[in-house]
Amino acid sequence: MSLLKLGIPKGSLEDATVDLFLRAGWRIRRSSRNYFPTVDDPELRLSLVRAQEMSRYVADGVLDAGLTGKDWILENDSDVVEVCDLVYSKASTNPARWVLVVPNDSPVQRPEDLHGKVVATELVNFTRRYFAERGIEVAVEFSWGATEAKVVEGLCDAIVEVTETGSTIRAHGLRIVETLLVTNTQLIANHRAWADPGRRRKIEQVAQLLQAALRADGMVGLKMNVPGERMEDVIDLLPSLQAPTVAHLFRTDWLSVEAVVEERVVRDLVPKLLAAGATGIIEYPLNKIL
Repeated sequence: MSLLKLGIPKGSLEDATVDLFLRAGWRIRRSSRNYFPTVDDPELRLSLVRAQEMSRYVADGVLDAGLTGKDWILENDSDVVEVCDLVYSKASTNPARWVLVVPNDSPVQRPEDLHGKVVATELVNFTRRYFAERGIEVAVEFSWGATEAKVVEGLCDAIVEVTETGSTIRAHGLRIVETLLVTNTQLIANHRAWADPGRRRKIEQVAQLLQAALRADGMVGLKMNVPGERMEDVIDLLPSLQAPTVAHLFRTDWLSVEAVVEERVVRDLVPKLLAAGATGIIEYPLNKIL
């Protein structure tokens, strides 16, 4: 049995990650005094690691695989295998963006206007490369936090900050000049672990089931009985992922119909299905779609 050392992001994505693993089939138990959560899978050993550091630990082989943002892979210039994207967030359905931000009254309208100015950010290496590749000379300073306050107080001329909706930026009287990077969570692997058949099999299993759990987000199953003569009317209403499953009920002209649909359409869809002749409609949740 190959033991896979897997990193779970500690911090803002921690709860959402544990919830995603639960829907994928793994029950993770954490302790406030322990950085090594337990999981009901003898092939996994988990570690809680800050997303900012995850790609370094995976690249160095301390971890075989882990979940972190594309932004921190680029920031650390980590040589890792990017196995798959995992787009999930408790805060918003919008993708996270690293944006160039200035005060509303700043004369800066484009990155080139910051030539010779000071930019503060947590994403220092990426930001330096971004401006250097465009031939724009700026001084990039590391920010330990409260980055918006630095530009509000005039401690720097601009900041590069992460946002999903932009609401916090606007609330501070700031405006976005340009989006520098759109990022999302990724499952990454160490090259040696990826080359090992046993550990690669486990990494691919984790990737497959996490993606299946994400595909099930916002989806439900519908099951109903339909008289044969009303079948076409009902089928025309069903926005299924594929063709609905249809089976004859024993010794009747009725049919059983089953389909996967978006949960948000159910409240409008069910009255139409009833009017079209469907009966005994059952709605049920989905954990994974494979």
